[in-house]
Amino acid sequence: MEIVTLAKRPELAEATFAIPYPANTPRFMAGNLAGLLVRCRRVFRLWPHLVVALLDDDGRPVARGVMVAYLADRDDRPAFPDLGWDQVAAWAAEDALDGLTPDTACALEIAVHPDRQGRGDSRRVLEAMREAVGAARLDALVCPVRPPDKAAVPTMPMREYVERRRPDGLPEDRWLRTHVRAGGRIEHVADCSMTIQAPLDRWRRWTGLPFDSDGPVVVEGGLAPALTSTAHNLAVYVEPNVWVSHEPA
Repeated sequence: MEIVTLAKRPELAEATFAIPYPANTPRFMAGNLAGLLVRCRRVFRLWPHLVVALLDDDGRPVARGVMVAYLADRDDRPAFPDLGWDQVAAWAAEDALDGLTPDTACALEIAVHPDRQGRGDSRRVLEAMREAVGAARLDALVCPVRPPDKAAVPTMPMREYVERRRPDGLPEDRWLRTHVRAGGRIEHVADCSMTIQAPLDRWRRWTGLPFDSDGPVVVEGGLAPALTSTAHNLAVYVEPNVWVSHEPA
């Protein structure tokens, strides 16, 4: 199978970004405002060399890896910020507007077509992302990883979850395990990586839950509960992620 960047094959952009997410992807994830800064068309326009596509034998995209670039070598920017995904999306957009030269790539997502789950495509895309970062002469690749199996224990603190290991010493979480097997290093927990806030009616549409009481509400697919206030008609979901670093290839 062939892997290309959209800088080399720009005609594949539409098909690459059309690869669907798995059916169990939480609907409420679309409510993240920082994601508006790095939507597909903007990433393609600014960083086509940091978007990789895995092609099947017929030349059709079946998986993608999307990255943005930003300047990490600044005193006011920690290497692994607690605000994770949201922070990097803002930094990348800010630096693009200011015309700054980036030194670091951040992976925003890896998406594999639902029909090809379990074939190792995500590992291939991750390796291609490392190669693309090296070709771009950037110093580092960092990833605010969303461990999917954490959704089974949403009330467990992420710092405790990250320490869970199999007998062979690898992370219990399958996606963290993929990163570690690919040479990634677990660096830090981003406690407030992605924030989604909305009125309760919107949460009801997203989840089918009543959201009629105050306090934490466990939502399907969430890595943490949503915090609800009926008096203020809002719920806030603050998702922790795990910072993983990779050496460019």
